[in-house]
Amino acid sequence: MNRKNILIVGAGFSGVVIGRQLAEHGHKVTIIDQRNHTAGNAYDARDKDTDVMVHIYGPHIFHTDNETVWQFVNRFTKMMPYINRVKATVNGQVFSLPINLHTINQFFGKTCSPDEAKALIAEKGDSSITEPKTFEEQALRFIGKELYEAFFKGYTIKQWGMQPAELPASILKRLPVRFNYDDNYFNHKFQGMPEDGYTCLINSIADHENITLELNRSFNHEERASYDHVFYSGPLDAFFGYQHGRLGYRTLDFEKFTYQGDFQGCAVMNYGSVDVPYTRITEHKYFSPWEKHEGSVCYKEYSRSCGENDIPYYPIRQMGEMALLDKYLTLAEAEQNITFVGRLGTYRYLDMDVTIAEALKTADDYLNSLENKQSMPVFTVSVR
Repeated sequence: MNRKNILIVGAGFSGVVIGRQLAEHGHKVTIIDQRNHTAGNAYDARDKDTDVMVHIYGPHIFHTDNETVWQFVNRFTKMMPYINRVKATVNGQVFSLPINLHTINQFFGKTCSPDEAKALIAEKGDSSITEPKTFEEQALRFIGKELYEAFFKGYTIKQWGMQPAELPASILKRLPVRFNYDDNYFNHKFQGMPEDGYTCLINSIADHENITLELNRSFNHEERASYDHVFYSGPLDAFFGYQHGRLGYRTLDFEKFTYQGDFQGCAVMNYGSVDVPYTRITEHKYFSPWEKHEGSVCYKEYSRSCGENDIPYYPIRQMGEMALLDKYLTLAEAEQNITFVGRLGTYRYLDMDVTIAEALKTADDYLNSLENKQSMPVFTVSVR
């Protein structure tokens, strides 16, 4: 197999995982990123005053059922045990999320058994809604008005800038109700945090003699001719100069503050009321429970529509955006010697484990395309 000259745009998980796989097969890889750091939005760094490891762009918690992905990250870091236990302040009380038996009993002032709780929630649900089409209908059908308004309605309005009646029912399917006392937010076999942080993990993956890493460097279309193939993990619409307009995203603002001692006693505290302008407060030393710190670093997190100069976080993927996305996909599919990857390149919300799994698959697809002398597809996953 001839050694190829590869350009990868973006030094987040998508870019460095693809780069590592190709570098290990002898290809020459250049990874560029317009920011002054690696790891994309998973970037973390020590706070200079408290020495707390801070997730600069908001918390990232690693969870997966994919053993291949879990083994891959463990090649490059020690994954420490971590269970995400989210709390929510509602009506002057603190509850556990996701909604579980403790939440139900506390909220309704009951001492229900699992079967009694199931019956209670079934009674609260609106059985007249037979085929929920919206987020709101899904919630009213399966958990009822009281729990919906307490835990989901206000939080959703703040997070998405939309009424729940405008959002698809599929969003709520990711938020299970449990009829036991399990308050582990994720239901995955493997869960943890990299002992030395995500930035260290990313840098370790990128540390290979066949990889050249260049920060503070933006992508230039003219340089494509110098490479055999490009893997692009930047925004899809940006690649085409926003010629059809900008795809819709939500972005986040963070209000950082420090505290001497423990501020809230947990990593994540949600605030569901629309009267509270932020969606949650995160206390970052709780993301590294194996460390001990006297001081604490906290973020108040605010969600809003993404502007031209903002960092895009969550693709909206509503009807108007999907029509616009189709225009960009048509442009992309006419390209050659480039593959669009990752959250921004495919305009999809992706957890870290899915991002890594897709990157591993993309690298395999490219290696197979070389071996079989076939063209590499522009997308290796379904994006419509």
